[in-house]
Amino acid sequence: MVRKSVQNLKPYVAGKPIEEVERELGITNIDKLASNENLWGISPKVAEAIKEAVEQINYYPDGGAFRLKEKIAVKYGVALDQIILGNGSDELVMFLAMTLIDPGDEAVMPVPSFPRYEPVVTMMSGVAREIPLKEHRLDLEAMVRAINEKTKLIYLCNPNNPTGTYITQTELEQFLNEVPPNVTIVLDEAYFEFAKVNPDYPDGFNYFQKRPNIVVLRTFSKAYGLAGLRIGYGFAPAELAKAINSLRPPFNVNFLAQRAALAALDDEEFVAEVVKNTNSGKEYIYGELKKLGLAYIPSAANFLMVKTGKPSQIVFRELLKRGVIVRSGDIFGMDDWIRVTVGTPSQNKRFLNELRVVLEKI
Repeated sequence: MVRKSVQNLKPYVAGKPIEEVERELGITNIDKLASNENLWGISPKVAEAIKEAVEQINYYPDGGAFRLKEKIAVKYGVALDQIILGNGSDELVMFLAMTLIDPGDEAVMPVPSFPRYEPVVTMMSGVAREIPLKEHRLDLEAMVRAINEKTKLIYLCNPNNPTGTYITQTELEQFLNEVPPNVTIVLDEAYFEFAKVNPDYPDGFNYFQKRPNIVVLRTFSKAYGLAGLRIGYGFAPAELAKAINSLRPPFNVNFLAQRAALAALDDEEFVAEVVKNTNSGKEYIYGELKKLGLAYIPSAANFLMVKTGKPSQIVFRELLKRGVIVRSGDIFGMDDWIRVTVGTPSQNKRFLNELRVVLEKI
């Protein structure tokens, strides 16, 4: 009954919700630092836009999201027919595989990385060529070597999730020059707003403008704080964008998400403040981890990997009991690491204090 390519797929396991921990452990005052969310909340302009929009949620949204596409088009100076929207950028990751992968086609991707690349390719009866990281960074040379006549798609998560490392401008340009023009390269830039403060971080949009085989994905879930509304966007060649639009579900981007995204684009000062606060938080965490003698991977995103030297599930569960939710590294093949979202000063301090107690205990 079930297609072979779907039988062995595993459901995506998200970071534990606060409500679930409350039910399971009977505790309150929980800090969720597991899912790379914006823990500074949302722009006041977004909050106001949502309040105003509530009165109209009995109507279907604009399926083509004209106003939002128009605003993105003006912001970036692109044509409307080059903009793609999704119920989160992860939906766009799936749409790209659905559009480009025929049975037997191949896609090249790093591992560990965003965990949706492999399943969407497998779902289409494609072959996922997973290339291990090298010193926690994307091994672009190995990814080039993995390309063959069956390769249709390459996913690059930049900065990479879960490691937070990024491809530099020089590295990306060399890579692009070595990839055949018939292979579509997806630059997944979910953490773009955090990473662009690094002078050598490449803005994927600049390459989209110059090369016909580039797709750039971004999201309102991270720096803009709209994770709960599920809305991502991207830039694709017009022909590819048209094909994606033909297979997307009707009204895939809901009404409140569209209104919130419109308002979010009007408050870049809020985003700049979030990025500033996040970077300050990272520096604080780095300093405290050094005092604890713990290694970490410097990150260009709003999260970081911490090497505890202990089994990650044990550390995860002990922190959970103390009301702090993180991500265990075993799901990424990094069993003595944990991933933690950079939060507010009080959240960062609490995480470090609880981590100290847990590591002394186990």
